[in-house]
Amino acid sequence: MNHHPIDIQPPDISAYRSGNTGADYVHLLDSGKPGPSVMLQALTHGNEFCGAIALDYLFRQKLRPRAGKLTLAFANVAAYARFDFDDPDRSRYIDEDYNRVWADDALLGPRDSAELRRARQLRPFVDAADHLLDLHSMHEPCRPIMVCAKSEKSVALSRRIGMPADLLLDTGHPAGLRMIERGAFNDPASPRSAVLIECGQHWEKSSVQVAIDTALRFLKATGAVEGAWADARLKLAPPPEQRVIRVTEPVVAQTMQFRFARPWKGLEVLPKKGTLVASDGDREWRTPYDDCVLVMPSLAHLKPGTTLVRLGRYA
Repeated sequence: MNHHPIDIQPPDISAYRSGNTGADYVHLLDSGKPGPSVMLQALTHGNEFCGAIALDYLFRQKLRPRAGKLTLAFANVAAYARFDFDDPDRSRYIDEDYNRVWADDALLGPRDSAELRRARQLRPFVDAADHLLDLHSMHEPCRPIMVCAKSEKSVALSRRIGMPADLLLDTGHPAGLRMIERGAFNDPASPRSAVLIECGQHWEKSSVQVAIDTALRFLKATGAVEGAWADARLKLAPPPEQRVIRVTEPVVAQTMQFRFARPWKGLEVLPKKGTLVASDGDREWRTPYDDCVLVMPSLAHLKPGTTLVRLGRYA
């Protein structure tokens, strides 16, 4: 076995194919009362299915918004459908990363792929959302991280959610625009906000409860559900504090010879400036300052142009 153990089962989501929106696997719950438009998305990547388990849980709990509208979406279902226990990373996507195609020049341009076609289907729901939570997991074992893109307002939303402990402000993704950076989500003048939770390693049992609790706390924080309804279903204690990691630079592979200096686990704090992080052919990547934090190091998707770790510091 050349992958991490798969300790959770991919859920059967076939019952959710026919929604009420005209797009398969997208459901709109309307309270009939004024309020925010809130969106929860799972399966941005087809091998990251703890979020799909969380959405299935919410459906089974007979979730209904107290105000406004709530959209529940399973995103890259075509990739998820080909999940293989012997080759689980194959179902991450079909043609390209669904979470790198959210700029208008990609969505509205002439290019075609399975992921672009699905993103074009979901674009109206994303563009209508006042608040959005994208449920993800990580290839390597690591404690949960909330990705706030480049937006201080997303940090504020994460603090209202109350978990996880580590909040990431980064520099964007060089391979393309992520959904949480689209349009007004990335505009400081707009009240619309979006965050992305990395719930833990893809197939650890703990990632499921992180996804469920984060979704419940998000729904409570946005006013989509009654606080008591969410609180009665929470299982995890919130962290004693939340700290922001500000990314200063991504480490992007230039060649297939990229190698880490050590088997980094993620969120290590390297105390001394100049510590070797990785090498890439003749190039060395060293920490640019003391107390440098390594964010989500992984060689799982090694190819030139891919970000393999981010360097940052606690604010």
